[in-house]
Amino acid sequence: MARHIASFEPGDLSKREHRAFKRDLARAARDQQPTATTRRERALPQAAVTGPFGPGLTQGGYWNLSRPDVPAHQATSRQIAGMYPFVADAGLGHRGPILGVDLNADALWHFSPWDAYSDRTERGTFSTNLLVLGAYRAGKSGTVKTLVTRSIAFGHQAVVPSDPKGEWVTVAEAMPGGVVIRIGGGSAARLNPLDRGPRRVDVDDDQDEQMVRQRRITTLISLVEMALGATRLTAVEHAAIHEALDRCIRTTGDRPTLRGVYDHLGTIVDDAGTDFRLSDGAVQPRFVLRRFVNGDLSGLFEDESTVSFDADAPMVVVDTSELFSRSELVAQLTQVCTTAWIQAVVSDRSSKRSRYLIREEGWRDMTSLASLQMFQQWLKLSRHYGISNVVILHKLGDLDAVGEANSKERNLAYSIVGDIENKFVFRVNPQETTSLRERLNIPAAHVEDARHLNMGVFLAYVGQHSYVVDCFSTSTDWEYELFKTDDAVQNTDREDATELLSFNDLEQLWPQPDADATLNGWLSPTPKELS
Repeated sequence: MARHIASFEPGDLSKREHRAFKRDLARAARDQQPTATTRRERALPQAAVTGPFGPGLTQGGYWNLSRPDVPAHQATSRQIAGMYPFVADAGLGHRGPILGVDLNADALWHFSPWDAYSDRTERGTFSTNLLVLGAYRAGKSGTVKTLVTRSIAFGHQAVVPSDPKGEWVTVAEAMPGGVVIRIGGGSAARLNPLDRGPRRVDVDDDQDEQMVRQRRITTLISLVEMALGATRLTAVEHAAIHEALDRCIRTTGDRPTLRGVYDHLGTIVDDAGTDFRLSDGAVQPRFVLRRFVNGDLSGLFEDESTVSFDADAPMVVVDTSELFSRSELVAQLTQVCTTAWIQAVVSDRSSKRSRYLIREEGWRDMTSLASLQMFQQWLKLSRHYGISNVVILHKLGDLDAVGEANSKERNLAYSIVGDIENKFVFRVNPQETTSLRERLNIPAAHVEDARHLNMGVFLAYVGQHSYVVDCFSTSTDWEYELFKTDDAVQNTDREDATELLSFNDLEQLWPQPDADATLNGWLSPTPKELS
């Protein structure tokens, strides 16, 4: 109920007395107001615990059981770094093998592309593929070998479809159960790039047949276009290759080979009943495949495979170093054939096996439009098959060898590399700065740091986060000696070099005090030399 106060003021008061009267009246009105006893009336914050809370409220004290209503402090990262200089990044956690030391956090850095992909937090990624980029002797191969060999203990398999320099052969031989398949150099091993591969259990017969046929056609077109250089196949030549492959599949019971396709292309050329346009389209591809049947690549890829892929081996390496020493075109054709043979096997989800697919000299897989499209398809299907494609490049300028400037092939190659979410960037050359900023969208400050990295130190981009990692700081002596690839340029002792003189030798040549101090005295034999 509201209270009303009536006041009567004498009319003969002075101004001073009138002000004093008003003050007394206000004090009396204030004393008449009741004291607030509820939290809402006293404008107190919400209590931490429900219920009555003693004399603090009723006797005008403080609300001692409530949470303080203090706004959160906000600041930039630069200010926070000054206030809390010892705060470090949490990293990727402890899942996966140890790859090195996070130099920003001074902590061990673990990495696994499959664990990063399965991570549903903000540090997760949307791809299992990995781009490794860096100059020569920056530590790329050693880091990738460290990651792969340590991942074997976690149940992953490593597959190298083409080892052009023989670097992975020593690693596979040192690995218990490792398999090395040598191509060329007197080896009797032969791979059929048109192998069907295992039956996929997650698709029906029509889908499986379509996938196998698409892979075979892509392999044939890639080989022909690569051998022809910048020449693109016409629609008639495409039709001739399709017809020859279909005939070979029917006559061999779905076991086609390059020799069989070559023979059926010859049949199409010589058959009088064949459309003359189709006959003309079969001439060019047949001359290209002749190189595999009777040319410098014969005995390698033209017939059925004589070796099989060991799905249980921890590491499988196809050694192509003997062929890569012949010519660049032979190297590219070889890599297409070996990669097609490997992909026919690893694209099997029924194996329930996660695999690293290491693509050394990755730009060779992108030398034609057909190979680029096949490469892009495999990058997109990597999660589907449990594969992590590790693409190794010395510099982004390597992709300038793909097609002409501003061509569809070159733009597609740069797009494929730029879409790889996980990146390891080692020391780069100064001329790479613009490409890194424009092609890979790396910040300018990071690009400048990448120019001055030590061997084995790299910038790791995993999802939306970046790290500075030193791989070699955690490498053992056994790993370092096994993985290093620059023995040929190391300083060695030269047997024909002039030996440095020891102190005793100098003493023998030094003149004695009683010897002649002239030039003749220095040149004449000393008594010690004569003794």
